Amino acid sequence: MTSRLTAEDLKLGYGERVVSTRVSLEIPDGAFTAIVGPNACGKSTLLKAFVRLLTPTSGTVRLDGRDVGSHRPKQFARQVGFLPQGLIAPENITVRRLVARGRYPHQSLLGTGTAADEEAVRTAMAVAGVTELAERPVEELSGGQRQRVWIAMVLAQETPYLLLDEPTTFLDITHQYELLALFARLRDEGRTVVAVLHDINQACRFADHIVAMKAGRIVAQGAPKEVVDAALMEEVFGLPSLVMPNPATGTPMVVPTV
Repeated sequence: MTSRLTAEDLKLGYGERVVSTRVSLEIPDGAFTAIVGPNACGKSTLLKAFVRLLTPTSGTVRLDGRDVGSHRPKQFARQVGFLPQGLIAPENITVRRLVARGRYPHQSLLGTGTAADEEAVRTAMAVAGVTELAERPVEELSGGQRQRVWIAMVLAQETPYLLLDEPTTFLDITHQYELLALFARLRDEGRTVVAVLHDINQACRFADHIVAMKAGRIVAQGAPKEVVDAALMEEVFGLPSLVMPNPATGTPMVVPTV
């Protein structure tokens, strides 16, 4: 396993509040990594450190062996795309214009678009299933539609790394599975995908690599078949359960027994 994006011995927090200590993680290249765990366990905080939105109190996040803070902003944004939670679109902006903002890292100082930019926007909208919404104001869309527009914007960035914080939020179950299948296809095409997910069965179904967190620390990591069992579910989530092979995929399937 190779890893261009790594974290070593991180201490993370907000002001005086410490969230995580001594967290180390190597993101497998060309894999789909799912970060799972209960609410407020440090999943989103860890993602923020990876994308330079949160500076570690101690420890280092590196891309290609260099501290992520040493990369120029546009240079870093051409490598790592990030979809956080709770984004709010500018007033009256259309879907096409919002998705086009994902092209910023590839544009000159004048910010003029090119044919390559236009093609990347068209492709991203088509992949995210929002082409028919292109001229609609984002504020008029449903929560699920808006989420797919934000995903299109990140896809238009055309980065080898995609980091997504709860990307299935607001989506119905059909769109959740379509989106996770999309991430798996992007993985198959060579991208590295990291997503915070709440549904452990979805994580086991689509991810190659599971990172389970609790109380700011990594409890277990590895392939779903290697790490997801009843003992892990009890330790991380406090959930008595049976873990059996999914009859459709053979991946672990968690069945709560409460």
